[in-house]
Order: sequence, then C-alpha cells, then structure tokens
Amino acid sequence: METEGKLSVVATPIGNLEDITLRALRTLKEADYILCEDTRVTGKLLKHYEIKAKTRRYDAHSSEKSHETILNDLKEGKHIALVSDAGTPCVSDPGVLLIKTIHNHNNGHPMSIIMVEAIPGPSAVTSAFSISGVTGNKFVFLGFVPHKKGRQTFFESLSTYKMPVIFYESPHRIMKTLDSLKNMSDDNLPIDWKVIVARELTKIHEEVVKGTPEEVFEYFIENPDHVRGEFVVIIN
Repeated sequence: METEGKLSVVATPIGNLEDITLRALRTLKEADYILCEDTRVTGKLLKHYEIKAKTRRYDAHSSEKSHETILNDLKEGKHIALVSDAGTPCVSDPGVLLIKTIHNHNNGHPMSIIMVEAIPGPSAVTSAFSISGVTGNKFVFLGFVPHKKGRQTFFESLSTYKMPVIFYESPHRIMKTLDSLKNMSDDNLPIDWKVIVARELTKIHEEVVKGTPEEVFEYFIENPDHVRGEFVVIIN
C-alpha cells in the first residue's frame, strides 16, 4: 500500500497557551502549512512558540473547491496540519467535512491512501466533565445549542437522556439558554435535576457554577460581568 500525504489533526489550547503537547508543537513546525479557522487566532499561538509556518483559512464557509485544493496537495505528498481556534478539531467543528473528503478518497483508492493522524490534547468537553464532580463514566455530548431551528426540540429532548448531558453555548446566548432551562415544565424534569456551568476553562477566571436551573440563572443575573468566554453546560 502506497501512502500519499498526511493530515495531522492537532489539538490546541482552549485558553492557557501552556496546554499544548511537545508532539503538537513539532507537528506544527514540520507541516507544509496549517489550516485554521482564524489565521489571527492561530497566529498568536504560533508567535508565542516562535513557529514560522504558513497558515491558510479553513472554516465552515470553505467551498468544495477548497476541499479539492487541499486534497490535491495531500495527494502530492504534502503534510498538512488542521487546527481549530481552540481545543480538538472536528468536534462541533467544520473540520469533519475535510476528514470525510479524505476518507472518501481513501475508500476509492485502497492501494494509495492519505494518512490522517490524531495529535491529541485539550478538549473543553473532557476538561469540564473532569472538574464537574459528576459521578459515572458515561455522558451524552450534544455540541452547540441550535440558534433557531430545532432549539425548542433540543431542550424538550434533554429529559429523555438517562445519563449526564453536555453541550456548548456562547456568551451571547448563555442567558437565553439558562432561561429556557429554568422555564421548562417541572413535569418534564427529575426532582433533583441540576445544572453545572463551566466557563473560561484553563484561564485565570476559570469558574464552575452549580445549582438548580433557577439558581444558576439567578447567579449570572446577579453577576453580569461573568457572562464572558465560552460556556460548557452539564445537565445531571
């Protein structure tokens, strides 16, 4: 079997720039170029570690032609690194479309494949779960809460899960989400239903807030200056 190029899926810090592996740094240095959501965000990381690497924009708006260009580069033997703005790529992230493109190529050319490797590291999901105090070793991850279409169905479905549920929310919509949780019918929720909100993970102002949906909502109403950063919400 002949190997063509290689795509390295590289996890990067979710806040604290020290949270990056030696392997990740070496990979970013060795890559022919780095695909990133925002070249400015990735540029700060590269500058911090004095990595002089070429970067190219790759996000949810990347076209099919963009995928073809990347695929052709890989077929020519290039080594490309894929990063997100923070954390592990392809988890609630458009990078999964590129991975699918490569897998489709490999399935059609089983004797000549493009290697896809994982360079593991920070993840907001596992980081939040590890400090939440939730017992057990199972949870359901739902990605980001839908903005409009499917939002009501999303919240109505939460009570159907028999294990903790984790999802992401932005600072612009966290209060709307907490209000939705607070206003859900008591008939649909367990008596001891709790909400855990983790924000600013790995940063100076890292915070975990626990309580009933109403208690957590009131906390952020009383502390509006804490409605900042990315949020991980755990329902237990």
